Amino acid sequence: MRLESVDKGITIQSSNVHLGDRLPDYARENILRVASKYFGRLNTAAVHFTKDGITYRCSVNMQMGALPMKSAEARDKDIYLAFNAALEKVAKQLRRTKRELREDKAERLDKDVVLRGGASPIAVASTSSLGDEVAEEERF
Repeated sequence: MRLESVDKGITIQSSNVHLGDRLPDYARENILRVASKYFGRLNTAAVHFTKDGITYRCSVNMQMGALPMKSAEARDKDIYLAFNAALEKVAKQLRRTKRELREDKAERLDKDVVLRGGASPIAVASTSSLGDEVAEEERF
């Protein structure tokens, strides 16, 4: 799953916090996981950590394919929890964008009747102006 061209597009920085070796790897792995889950075409990703008093602030920016940049920020006393919260916010934005792009399908006209536990769609059609032909089909 680790492609060199994708890893070069992921930037992890800090202004006043030593990140160590594990946090950047953890951040890269989780960004790639989210990217592959939703669209799979990660152009760029940037993570920035800062320390504000006793809390850490993490901002995550991701751009997938031709979509606009998705950004989120979170604060927590634990740096990993701050990153996870910010990444989850970006994941939610990507999930909603994917759902919005997928929702271009035609909507079922009989969906409300079926969800309310009413009559079956065939029975509803048989009471309409279709006449005896549909009633005949309902018996089979």
